[in-house]
Amino acid sequence: MNIEIKLKELLKKISMEQKELAELTGLSSRTISELVNNKTERIPKTALVKIAIALKVNDIRELIDFAEDQ
Repeated sequence: MNIEIKLKELLKKISMEQKELAELTGLSSRTISELVNNKTERIPKTALVKIAIALKVNDIRELIDFAEDQ
């Protein structure tokens, strides 16, 4: 079982580009890209909080969830 970051789907749903999210959160484009593409081993809590605030997410499961190994 892995942790899946669902940021790609969320951004697509609200028609927001990664660059715009980076600007809203103050996070680097690289950080956003790594999160969107599930390329990070450690998910910074501060990044999740900034993203949740910027996207008005109230339930953390909208951003991350468990995924079965493929």
